Amino acid sequence: MKALANIQRDFTQNISGYSSLGIVLSTCLGSIAIFQALTLDNRLLSMLLVLACVAICSIHNASILTVQKPIVIYRLLVTSVVFNLLVILGFIIF
Repeated sequence: MKALANIQRDFTQNISGYSSLGIVLSTCLGSIAIFQALTLDNRLLSMLLVLACVAICSIHNASILTVQKPIVIYRLLVTSVVFNLLVILGFIIF
């Protein structure tokens, strides 16, 4: 937990640099998750996962563009990364 607290504190102090990296990371992971969802399956569940990936990435990007508090941006980044990684791993495993 101490490592996460240090990362969060560093993110809060250097918000401008980490925001740029966060946009790139969130968008790249989201596009990989969407690519896998669209190439491996085309059922309703896949389309809902595509919708969720796009929504989460868009909410994270919008929080940066509307200059929200750094803690909100950090939590949305973590949420976006974790969700997209779960989608990617879910399609790889199943």
